[in-house]
Amino acid sequence: MASSTSVMASLGQRSRPIPPPGPPSRLSYVGPNWFASVMGTGIVATAGATLPVHVRGLHELIVVVWVLAVALLVVLGSATACHWLGYREVARSHGRDPNMAHFYGAVPMALLTVGAGALLAGKALIGERVAVDLDWVLWVAGTILGLRTAVVIPFRLFTQIEVRADAAFGGWLMPIVPPMVSAATGAMLIPHVGSHSGRATLLYGCYAMFGLSLMASTIIITLIWSRLAHYRSSESARVPTLWIVLGPLGQSITAVGLLGTDAHLAVDHQIAAAMTVFAVLFGVPIWGFAMLWAALAASITVRAARRKLPFALTWWSFTFPVGTVVTGTTQLALRTDLPAFRWAAVATYVALLAAWLVVAGRSARGALRGELFRAPTTTSTAPAAVKVPLSAVG
Repeated sequence: MASSTSVMASLGQRSRPIPPPGPPSRLSYVGPNWFASVMGTGIVATAGATLPVHVRGLHELIVVVWVLAVALLVVLGSATACHWLGYREVARSHGRDPNMAHFYGAVPMALLTVGAGALLAGKALIGERVAVDLDWVLWVAGTILGLRTAVVIPFRLFTQIEVRADAAFGGWLMPIVPPMVSAATGAMLIPHVGSHSGRATLLYGCYAMFGLSLMASTIIITLIWSRLAHYRSSESARVPTLWIVLGPLGQSITAVGLLGTDAHLAVDHQIAAAMTVFAVLFGVPIWGFAMLWAALAASITVRAARRKLPFALTWWSFTFPVGTVVTGTTQLALRTDLPAFRWAAVATYVALLAAWLVVAGRSARGALRGELFRAPTTTSTAPAAVKVPLSAVG
């Protein structure tokens, strides 16, 4: 089972779980990795709402899925609050854990995804005014938290954690991708800013966050490629995190596409035209690399599945990153009017739905049985290494 599956974490220091006070409960080891389920569910709604084709019944589906994402966010938010109140030392240890700390990036991305879903899917249910206000609240909160994780988690990695040469994995992207999500979702709020200077500030702020996340992601993706080339892929629950690489790629295409769409509301026509052209000139090459990485990640995943890939919360990596490819491909379809991009978006969305159904079902079963709430175990095997279950770091 996932709770007993351990893999070698490429770390240079020991990390042992702090036992909770009193008898353990399902809240004893709730970590930020659980918010990946909100991201993976919310993206099903937002990606479906932006598809460049009309599908009967899709609107009703995305509304239901968005409501489910909201419910998950509320439940996990409440569970996290109770966890901090009842198991404060365990909660604090998550921020110091060499693996779990990176997944604090899932929290702001969950907020941002649900907020964007309010505009794209929820407004049919709660009304446009409430949807806009809800999106503003979640966007501001998610952006502030995302910028914090983008600084704090790498800082701790640079100064407090001694890592080995083979340490890089997809989870390293989690804390630095939220600003890219803020850039993409913030673009949808530009029309709802009253003043021209406010719209321009939001536009340029989103481009700055796009660049922040893009450059950091490029560095980390290079490190992941190097680790795979030199140390190969593990046959563990860590394999699905390779799909996280698609997150900044697909989200960056989405961001420049959406920002280019509303640029004319904030800047003069020449700059707006350049931003529109940039959306295509940047988006198509990045989409090409995303397809290459998807093929590589799929091949490695199939290879691991044949060797009985264990289930863990890392499987949510099959959802949100793929969803960003859907939204990015949709932007290219709208800008180029090419049927190839339209059908690519539809095909990727079908794959997203299939992945979400499988992962959501397995997660629900694991949660009901209590398997995903068990305490992580660590077993030291060498002075510079420690075994950590990837089920605990998702």
